[in-house]
Amino acid sequence: MNEKKGRVYLVGAGPGDIGLLTVKGMKCLQRADAVVYDFHLNAQVLNYIKHDAEFIYAGKRGGHHTMTQDEINKVLVEKAKEGKVVCRLKGGDPFVFGRGGEEAEALAENNIDFEVVPGVSSAVAAPAYAGIPITHRGYSSSFAVIPGYEDMTKEESAIDWSKLATGAGTLIFLMAVKNMDVLVKKLMENGRSPDTPVAVIRWGTRPDQKTITGTLRDIADIVKEKDIKPPAVMVVGEVVKLRKTLMWYEKKTMFGHRVLVTREHSGGFEPLEELGAEMIEFPTIEIAPPENYDELDSAINKIEAYNWIIFTSGNGVKYFLKRLMEKDKDIRDLKGIRICAIGTKTAAEIKRYGIKVDLMPDEFNAEGLIEAFLKIQNSKFKIQNLKGIKILLPRAEKAREIFPEKVRELGGEIDVPVTYRAVKPEMHGKRLKRFLKEGRISVATFTSASTFDNFMEIMGEDADELLRDVAIAVIGSVTAGAVEKAGLKVEIMPETATIEAMVEEIIKWAIKKKTAV
Repeated sequence: MNEKKGRVYLVGAGPGDIGLLTVKGMKCLQRADAVVYDFHLNAQVLNYIKHDAEFIYAGKRGGHHTMTQDEINKVLVEKAKEGKVVCRLKGGDPFVFGRGGEEAEALAENNIDFEVVPGVSSAVAAPAYAGIPITHRGYSSSFAVIPGYEDMTKEESAIDWSKLATGAGTLIFLMAVKNMDVLVKKLMENGRSPDTPVAVIRWGTRPDQKTITGTLRDIADIVKEKDIKPPAVMVVGEVVKLRKTLMWYEKKTMFGHRVLVTREHSGGFEPLEELGAEMIEFPTIEIAPPENYDELDSAINKIEAYNWIIFTSGNGVKYFLKRLMEKDKDIRDLKGIRICAIGTKTAAEIKRYGIKVDLMPDEFNAEGLIEAFLKIQNSKFKIQNLKGIKILLPRAEKAREIFPEKVRELGGEIDVPVTYRAVKPEMHGKRLKRFLKEGRISVATFTSASTFDNFMEIMGEDADELLRDVAIAVIGSVTAGAVEKAGLKVEIMPETATIEAMVEEIIKWAIKKKTAV
């Protein structure tokens, strides 16, 4: 039998904005058995990796490396020889000061198949997000990218400053903050005018992007005054003048905001990303089947007895129909049963299976549902009760009893089999804790009491302090109650209990906050 042959993908993850990860890079991530990754990455990229992949942290943070380059080369070779698909995930582009060439050489020497997947370099992305085109017909027709971290105490420099200083219209220095004083001095000594415009962009393409401008003469002092720390890109050239006109990223409504999402998948949050926010996905619940199917199977076995089936979520729809088919039945067995959906997303999921929705109440809560059923009874039978009505409500393991109790009180019959469970995932929140402590998350969203309670449990004893200065956005009064019980304040809650409505309220909150500054 042939031994499985490994392969290594050297993937550039881009400068920070997750949208700048290439489609090919994402596909390589999704098929990887092992991922070797650096510090300067948007950690959300790692969400695209399959759960059983091996994660290997290489470090590479401002000169402090968890692994040496030789150790990284060695682990890439070893994992590939084990027959694994390995993704070497690097910030920016692997071949732009990323030492990807050295890694490729090590792989070639060991006869290991590899591919290079280019990434968007911060050399072009950071200036672009700061509104600075690195070339422009009226200002500059050439550019050069230079490492700014070279040891300036060396007697011989790898850079020919006499040619570089005036040899290109635009000069882009990567990792330049540490040597800023010497860099600008070298440029001026070799013929670049002290009045040349300069921009320094820290954390380009991210919500905490900060851009300062000056000239070669004063930029080093401004960097110190503004306390600009690495990582930062320095742009030298007349094109910097265009920033005043072309600045676009910082003008976005949600620029500067990171929004915490505590549910699986981020569908519905896209408008926030389009307006400049970065989404931090940290699911505090996972959806799982019930521990046993006794209740659900009993209901399915007598499915023809029900007048109505009420679905309160897309998960309820998926898990119910999956079990229905596992029991050797299908949607034809639902003939004659009327279908009620709570919310537009639930209705859409039902329709995806080719099933018609007969009722969707105006209010997405127990009270609104009762009112809708009584309205039908009144118009059809001129009665204000639910006698003779048999309802099936496939639902989550932990759910409110208000609606079932009211149905029984009004004379109706209702079965509420557990159809799925929301369980707490096994995860740690070290990076998220750091972001919260540093004030780098402005909004935390919770779509259920479970997402909040699990979050608090995962974060540990100082969880309430971590959220103290964060705007908390919730869906529904039950979730709000869980937050308030923990001694925290709900700042954003829509009237309609949907993600879309919550997103609208977050945008309004951000506009108000921006206007107040």
